[in-house]
Amino acid sequence: MLDKRKFYIAGKWVEPATQNDLLVLNPATEKPIAVISLGTAVDVDRAVAAAKKAFASYSRTSVEERLALLEKLLAIYKRRYDEMADTITAELGAPRTMSHEQQADVGVGHLQGFIDALKRLKLREKLPNGDTLLREPIGVCGLITPWNWPVNQIALKVVPALATGCTCVLKPSEFTPLNAMLYAEMIEEAGFPAGVFNLVNGDGIHAGAALSKHKDIDMMSFTGSTRAGIAVSKDAADTVKRVTLELGGKSPNIVFADADIEERVTASILECFNNSGQSCDAPTRMLVERSAYDEVVEIARRVGMEARVGDPTKVGSHIGPLVSHIQFERVQALIEAGVAEGATLAGGPGKPEGFETGYFVQPTIFADVDNSMRIAREEVFGPVLSIIPFDTEEEAIAIANDTNYGLAAYVQTRDRERAERVASRLRAGMVHINGGPHRYGSPFGGYKQSGNGREGGMFGLEDFLEVKTVHLPDAA
Repeated sequence: MLDKRKFYIAGKWVEPATQNDLLVLNPATEKPIAVISLGTAVDVDRAVAAAKKAFASYSRTSVEERLALLEKLLAIYKRRYDEMADTITAELGAPRTMSHEQQADVGVGHLQGFIDALKRLKLREKLPNGDTLLREPIGVCGLITPWNWPVNQIALKVVPALATGCTCVLKPSEFTPLNAMLYAEMIEEAGFPAGVFNLVNGDGIHAGAALSKHKDIDMMSFTGSTRAGIAVSKDAADTVKRVTLELGGKSPNIVFADADIEERVTASILECFNNSGQSCDAPTRMLVERSAYDEVVEIARRVGMEARVGDPTKVGSHIGPLVSHIQFERVQALIEAGVAEGATLAGGPGKPEGFETGYFVQPTIFADVDNSMRIAREEVFGPVLSIIPFDTEEEAIAIANDTNYGLAAYVQTRDRERAERVASRLRAGMVHINGGPHRYGSPFGGYKQSGNGREGGMFGLEDFLEVKTVHLPDAA
């Protein structure tokens, strides 16, 4: 078992102020693989002080200097790529193939996207009225990341902070801290100055809240549940710091009868089940035109029941476990709620046969769902799909928008004009048409209770920048 009880503060691995150990479990075996420390407000104070001290000089570095550091980090990440992928498999339970092809790949893609954006960023420009506009680093940033796509969110927060001249304190999820500590090693190896990047492990109630409330934190960037995002916003309010949030989702997937039903429904099921369903932008509500409804339900049930659960250390396209016992129980409760509310079931509660150990969940398809049911309104965060019928385009749009969330949406149709017409009316930050992927460098984020701000590429850099206007006497 790994001993990972130190924090990375001011360029050194240091002992926590108070020893408060937590075991990191492998979700497939339920056995401990590492021990970490849960940080306190004292640890957060030390990390913030280091970041504040480093900001004075790091904020004055040139774009060229920061680009050189980011290029070094990219080279190191590529060299240690397999190590990162295997770490995520061990602590998250992401199957080996998925972890190598997706979970670890985002660390390369997002970093390259930010490098490309930084080269295009204008830190100084002349406004049409003659005034001068400057873009400057916002300051010391508190970064809180989740467990479901761990290095994805680390890259989307740490990299733009470092790229723009900010300094930061990262608090990763206590369920998946090992990839964050590995990333810290890479940052250290790349040669970033001491104090520019700091890492404190801990839970949200103590370390997370201490970070959000801290008077010397200029910005909080948080990814996680909407409930926790509200708490971060409230904690940050007293010091009027900037807060960016990437929160939950209940993404609609509108399937029109003229779509390539077999292809698009199959792909949609696989996307919903990807990462064991633990993705905030997963297409978890399938809205189906009634004339194609029976065919879609039949395909969805077949594909869903053909999905296999398996050992995450094995190569293949199977589904792994959920991250923790807490998450397993949440998903079970929502599956049972769907049954109680009268939805038609394929799959269901309990563990798959042969997987008594580990937090494995049966892939589950609910048909005949009404949008008022809990399984249609709450984020399940497991391999669970709800299928809802509609009769008209107007009704599909109304059902799609009838949610507190607005992260992503999906449209399946051969009619390109209709696809874009519907996309323009969906209250979501991202709309995927006929399987169009999210590409590195494009903004990621949502409407309504899915958060505010955007991550990735140029928009991701701008979230970490302040805008200053210089008024010269001869501007006109």
